[in-house]
Amino acid sequence: MHIEHDTPSIEAAVADILAAIGEDVERPGLQQTPRRVAEMYRELFSGIGQDPAEHLAVAFDEGHYDLVVLKDIPFYSMCEHHLVPFFGAASVAYLPSGRVAGLDKIVRALEVLAKRPQLQERLTAQLADALYTALAAQGVAVIIKAEHLCMSMRGVRKPGIQVATSALRGTFSQESSIQREILAQLGGIV
Repeated sequence: MHIEHDTPSIEAAVADILAAIGEDVERPGLQQTPRRVAEMYRELFSGIGQDPAEHLAVAFDEGHYDLVVLKDIPFYSMCEHHLVPFFGAASVAYLPSGRVAGLDKIVRALEVLAKRPQLQERLTAQLADALYTALAAQGVAVIIKAEHLCMSMRGVRKPGIQVATSALRGTFSQESSIQREILAQLGGIV
């Protein structure tokens, strides 16, 4: 489902914010800023209303039952608390039940989930759930490491802090040597 953005409302809101912080919205450098921000928001929030499982629906019955790992998939998202970016990399491992997805489909699922106001913890869980369900995988592990500009630019003002989150589903959620192995392979948080 495609959500249509209300561009005129976004432009008006940005102009109001600029005026509220004491800027002259008519000065040459800012005259087109409301339009540019509205266009940027259309892109940054394009995942709203999309289902990541739609990308994972194209899978192949290959009789493959061995581990599949994608490491360090870069992403950008917007913190829903401050509407500033957080960015980093996601690593994914799944144990197929014979059915595999195109690797680009996993990346697309991450992009859909990242392109909406988000929390890192929720993003991690949503990606794991989407993969586990859509692929009927035996196990799924997702680890996301990201820097949050809300911590780097404001508040504690400590750039470079990485937040690591993980979500384990199916066989990977059971305490075992395979769980430790998967987390170690993904550069986990253990």
